[in-house]
Amino acid sequence: PAWSNSLFEDNAEFGLGLRVGIDQRAAEIRDLLPDVASALGDDLVKALLEADQSTESAIAAQRERVAQARERLRGIPDEKRNRIDPLLDYLVRKNVWILGGDGWAYDIGYGGLDHVLSTGRDVNILVMDTEVYSNTGGQCSKSTPMGAAAKFFVKGKPLPKKDLGLIAMTYGSVYVARIAMGAKDSQTLQALKEAESFPGPSLIIAYSHCIAHGFSLFNGMEQQKLAVQSGAWPIFRYDPRRSDAGRHPLQLDSRAPSIPLTDYTGNELRFRAAGRSDPERAERMTQAAQAHVHAHFRLYEQLAESSFGVQQENQGNGQGKTT
Repeated sequence: PAWSNSLFEDNAEFGLGLRVGIDQRAAEIRDLLPDVASALGDDLVKALLEADQSTESAIAAQRERVAQARERLRGIPDEKRNRIDPLLDYLVRKNVWILGGDGWAYDIGYGGLDHVLSTGRDVNILVMDTEVYSNTGGQCSKSTPMGAAAKFFVKGKPLPKKDLGLIAMTYGSVYVARIAMGAKDSQTLQALKEAESFPGPSLIIAYSHCIAHGFSLFNGMEQQKLAVQSGAWPIFRYDPRRSDAGRHPLQLDSRAPSIPLTDYTGNELRFRAAGRSDPERAERMTQAAQAHVHAHFRLYEQLAESSFGVQQENQGNGQGKTT
C-alpha cells in the first residue's frame, strides 16, 4: 500500500490523477512487452498480458510472473531493460481508494467528486460521514440531518440532509453503498468487497459517529444500530452489474423503521440542544423529521422493487428489453 495527501478540496481530482497515471503506465508496459518476447518467452508474455486478477491468489500469481520477467530481463541490453523494468509492476492490478469526510464530499469537494463519478474510471471512494463539519469545530453542513444543532445553527437544521447516495445512483454506472458497521458488519464487508471488484467508480458512504454528536463514543456501535433501526440511516447496496443479470440493482439491507426516531436522536446532544433554545420549534422539527424518515424509506423501497434498468427477457419473441 502507498498513501498520499491532497488539498482538502481537491481530494477526488487528486485520486483520479493517480488512477490515470497508473493506467497510462500500464498501457505503456503492455505496448513494450511484445518487443522483448524473445527474451522473456512468448508463454510468459502472454500470461502477463492476459492474466485474470479478480482474486487475491490470481494477483499473487501475477506478482510471481512479474518477478520471473524481471529476472529474465537481465539478458537484454541495458537501455531497453532500464525502460521496461520500472514499469513491470504496473502489470499487477492496483486499486485506488479516495478517502474523505462529508465536508469534502457533500460540500466543498462535491463538484470534483461528481466529475470523478462521471468518468467511468476505476476508483473507489469512501466517505466517512459525521454529518457535521467536525474538522473545523462542528458547523452545520449539507450532510447534517433535520433537527440537529451545530455551531451557527443552534436551533437545529430545518431541512433534511442531502442524499449523496441517491444522487450517485442516477448515473446508473456507479457502485453505491451506504453502510453502518455497528448495525450490520457483514453488510459493511460485503459492500467493500463489491466496490473493490466493480470495474468502475464506486462510492461508499459510511456512518461515522463523532464527538460532535454529543454522546459517549463508547456507545458508538449501538448508536449506529439505532440509526438504522429508526430509518434515519437506511443501508443499501446499488450494483449496476445486477441489472445485467436481470436482477434489481438496488438491494435494501435494512428493514422499514422499527423504532421511533427519538429512540435514536434522544441519545445525542446535537438533537436535544435544539429544544433548549426553542422547544416548540424543536418539536415541530422532530415531527417533520419522523415523517421524512418514513417517506424517505418508502422511496428506497419503491426503487428497490422497481424494474428500472433491469434487463428482462421478452418471452414472446426471445428478444431482450430494458424497462
